[in-house]
Amino acid sequence: MSHACPEPPEPPETKRGDDVDELFGVRVADPYRWLEDEHADDVQAWMDVQGAHARAHLDALPARAELAKRFEQLFYYDAVSPPIERGGCLFYTRKRADAEKSIVYWREGEDGQETVLFDPNTMSEDGTISLGVWVPSWEGKLVAYALRENNADEATLHVRDVASGDDTGDVLEGAKYAHPSWLPDGSGFYYTYLPTDPDIDVSERPGHADVRFHRIGDDQTDDRPVHPATHNPETFIGASASRDGAFVFLEIAHGWNSTDVWFARPDAAGESFTPLAVGVDALFYAGAWDGRFYVLTNYGAPRYRVMRVDPAAPALGDWVELVAESDATLESARIVGGHLVLGYLRDAHSVLQICTLDGARVCTLPLPGLGSAGAVYGEPDRAEAYFGYSSFSEPTRIFRFDVPDGELVEWARVDIDADTSRIVTEQVRFASKDGTELTMFLLRRDDVSKSGDNPTVLYGYGGFNVSMTPAFSPSILPWLDRGGVYAVANLRGGGEYGEDWHKAGMLANKQNVFDDFCAAAHYLIDAGWTRPDKLAIRGGSNGGLLVGAAMTQCSELFHAVICAVPLLDMVRYHLFGSGRTWIPEYGNPEIEDEFRVLHAYSPYQKLEARASLNLPALLMLASDSDDRVDPMHARKFVAAARWANASDQPMLLRIERQAGHGGADMVAKQVEQAADAYAFLIDQLGA
Repeated sequence: MSHACPEPPEPPETKRGDDVDELFGVRVADPYRWLEDEHADDVQAWMDVQGAHARAHLDALPARAELAKRFEQLFYYDAVSPPIERGGCLFYTRKRADAEKSIVYWREGEDGQETVLFDPNTMSEDGTISLGVWVPSWEGKLVAYALRENNADEATLHVRDVASGDDTGDVLEGAKYAHPSWLPDGSGFYYTYLPTDPDIDVSERPGHADVRFHRIGDDQTDDRPVHPATHNPETFIGASASRDGAFVFLEIAHGWNSTDVWFARPDAAGESFTPLAVGVDALFYAGAWDGRFYVLTNYGAPRYRVMRVDPAAPALGDWVELVAESDATLESARIVGGHLVLGYLRDAHSVLQICTLDGARVCTLPLPGLGSAGAVYGEPDRAEAYFGYSSFSEPTRIFRFDVPDGELVEWARVDIDADTSRIVTEQVRFASKDGTELTMFLLRRDDVSKSGDNPTVLYGYGGFNVSMTPAFSPSILPWLDRGGVYAVANLRGGGEYGEDWHKAGMLANKQNVFDDFCAAAHYLIDAGWTRPDKLAIRGGSNGGLLVGAAMTQCSELFHAVICAVPLLDMVRYHLFGSGRTWIPEYGNPEIEDEFRVLHAYSPYQKLEARASLNLPALLMLASDSDDRVDPMHARKFVAAARWANASDQPMLLRIERQAGHGGADMVAKQVEQAADAYAFLIDQLGA
């Protein structure tokens, strides 16, 4: 496709090294291994050249200035989160139209004076300090919160006194995986500690995490050990106290596939843990109330069920089923107001139900339509609860309801500078390569029909039990306004249809996910929505792996690719960032059978094996401070793609500075990235 403006000259050819590994009898060439070391001067120089080339190309796109102006109108808006009630106080975030970052507020009750608790906009002059997790104590007097540099995962915990607005002086390093769980009296909290020792290899660090208890006012060096590290980087460890403080649960998660759970009664001498569910190939999420445990699990129920446990008789055979598995996927179960509030997914959209603690159904909440309900915020001993709701065409609304009547009252809403009344959402069904039925959401304006000529973006993820559900995103509105179609596929590997659906897209079954995505592209073409030169694909993180695989397996089906913060070298992914924690999902390249699966689809190796490819246009989005998925994947893939490409399509590497895996948390930077991405798509697809 011709471009409306001349492209900048290609950057100098990237040097190719001679690194080759012989793995299980297979010679694996890795000519761009030198790009793995981001601290090397030649790698930094290479990044500067690539970034400047991408910047020159993107700045010259005709639609970019107009898009940036429109995204400023769409992204700077007022919004509020569902509140968390603690000790009669409400805690919540408010996104202001005149601020770059969301601010945390608190107030006494519904009618109290709103007071700033945390304002990340003032934490650093350049906006590089980000607010991570924040957790109020049960009596609402203290809040434990994490600070992160460049929106990376690494964090430091602090504690703030709510009434005075001052920090207590408690500072806890190694808080990358910390999620504080308070005792009811606010005297301290359990948390996960990750050593910051630079002598520990980055790929092995997750296995060194342990669980500790911090008492307010103590130095971190005095924190009481609760459970030692597993020394297995494929696990996650954590602990949580029950609302009444009667029990503490210890959880060791083996990837996203199974969990081991123990329980104890905390006391001054420490915890002595009793197994609840250990060594069982299933997921268990346990909570306690009124002397009983309530467990959400997929044990014997791929779409999940709720069980009740007597702590005096915790053997699995003595558990009592309260809510049986159904034809919808049970995503969440929370005790609010002495009842169970259940969150289901039915064909990838939300249903909320209230049941008694014996599992008897009371009512179904009247959600506005085909959309997504977020987490329900409420407590076992209070009737009121809050949650957020949105759909593809409806911005977020916050609802309040009382248990058990379930009547919804709108508590807050987001107002966007856009008319969304003409957006049409439909869910379609189609078959994958092996005949498995898949679903996909299609978004379009009401005057867009099956002309076979519509510029279309296909988005997917397909992994880690993550569900793609309807949610409002202002970034796609200009695309729809220009007559574009936006498709969101529900692929195997996700959680939309239960654990069997997840397992069908992981480990040795990962190729199913790529087949599903290519089948979605086929559907859009065969059904008459678009054609290959009008179709683009997009994905990030695990979804970046998805589009990288599609780019090397079925590139004839689409014309452009946006790939964000991806995994792409699946032979060496486990050696970088948080890679080893994903071995339960992808497999271990150091085990022969699993290596052969990974090597067969690894996008970087695919490019190396097949030179002179007619590749689609590529916009790679990377973050320089991504400590979750190492940016080496993006660097090596772009270099290999430019070497292998026989077409005249651009291969661009856009590097977001001072940003982590989730990108930058400043609205201005989000505006810039969205303008780049959609200007690229409009230029490539002719929207």
